[in-house]
Amino acid sequence: MYLAFGENTRSDLIIEAGDRLARVQCKTGRLRGGSVVFRACSSYGHHRNPLTARRDYQGQVDAFAVYCPETAGVYLVPIADLSVHVEAKLRVDPPRNGQRKRIRSAADYEIGRIRVTPTPRDPSGAG
Repeated sequence: MYLAFGENTRSDLIIEAGDRLARVQCKTGRLRGGSVVFRACSSYGHHRNPLTARRDYQGQVDAFAVYCPETAGVYLVPIADLSVHVEAKLRVDPPRNGQRKRIRSAADYEIGRIRVTPTPRDPSGAG
C-alpha cells in the first residue's frame, strides 16, 4: 500500500503497469502557443528560506499525469521522455515552421478526455 503523507511529497499516486508499479506526479497543464505546457519541477520559492527555488523529479517519479482544462485531455508522460527539468511541452497544433524533430505530440501521450463543468452555486448561499 502507498500512502503519500505531507506537503510536497514527490509522487501523488502509484499506478500498476503489468507486474510493475510506477510513481506518478500529477500536474495541471495550460494551452499556450499550440502546446500543453506543464511544470516538470516543484517550486519552493514560497517557503521561508528554501534551500533551492526549484527541484526536478529525476529519479523520484516515473511519469507525469497532466490534465489540461483547455483541451480536456489527460496525458501520461514518462519522465524518461523528457530532457527538460523545469517546463515541458506537448504539442497540440503542428508547428508553423513544419519542424518534426524534438517535438512531443500531445496525441502520443493522451490517455483520456475529461470535461470538468462547475456545479451551479446556490444563490441563497446554502450550498
